[in-house]
Amino acid sequence: MTLPHFYPLGTPGQPWGSAEVQQWRARQVRQRSYADDVLADVDLLRNRWDLECYGEVVCADAAQGEERFPLMALLSRSWSSALPTVLVTGGVHGYETSGVHGALRFAADHAAAFAGRVNLLVAPCVSPWAYERIQRWNFDALDPNRSFRASSPAQESAALMALVAPLHGQFAAHIDLHETTDTDESEYRPAVAARDGKPFEPGTIPDGFYLVDDSANPQPAFQQAIVQAVEQVTHIAPADSQGCLIGTPLAAPGVIEYPVRDWGLCTAITGARYTSITEVYPDSPRATPEQCIAAQVEAVNAALRFVLAGV
Repeated sequence: MTLPHFYPLGTPGQPWGSAEVQQWRARQVRQRSYADDVLADVDLLRNRWDLECYGEVVCADAAQGEERFPLMALLSRSWSSALPTVLVTGGVHGYETSGVHGALRFAADHAAAFAGRVNLLVAPCVSPWAYERIQRWNFDALDPNRSFRASSPAQESAALMALVAPLHGQFAAHIDLHETTDTDESEYRPAVAARDGKPFEPGTIPDGFYLVDDSANPQPAFQQAIVQAVEQVTHIAPADSQGCLIGTPLAAPGVIEYPVRDWGLCTAITGARYTSITEVYPDSPRATPEQCIAAQVEAVNAALRFVLAGV
């Protein structure tokens, strides 16, 4: 059986090898600056936050040379073991712009409202090489958000896990800021199928904001508190005709569930009771880039309000 050639790299039906990964990498073009967009904003916060460089992403090959990206985290200056700890992550997928800038805006403009009541750890851009290329995968054509597991092959994921490991068991919540974009269907899913030697099965993109809960530890009240807050900023994605979002049945309005640990997702790394993955839809005709960033900020604010209300 001959499979259709749905992606411009590789041989249909055959997983990629190193040559195809190199070809894919050569197609990726630097479109923005991690130093200008992220590191500069982080540096502006050093008078209000403690800054920690928790690692370095090193990307090197013979054709493109070497690039190095310091990984920066923001920590509450008034850190106390008596307070609950909350992790905020953005840019696990580098192309998901509002996650990065939502985390930075929260740190700059909103975190002070929670000072003295919670320890905050913010990693605003987990995947800097991918941020610059507006890509989901990292330099090695790996998805960091399927790589949060022991002996991770993704250096971005391994570095973040090492950062949070000393605090494991102290986290009350973790909110991970993401987007679902039209390129998920036009680029990413075809690329995954091609890389893995599988046929491409078309899907749909939800129009609006939604959340991903942990099917092994569902927290419906936490998720609904976030949805109710965010719907004041932007619209919530409706279910499709089968009652699903991206092929997954709704657990509640605007909420689906994934087995986050089994899939190696970022929200599995802290052991927190309350976890959520946000998904905004920046390509919607009903949402602007500003609304997407504001939705991410409001999701973090709502998560913190919920956690602190129960302390």
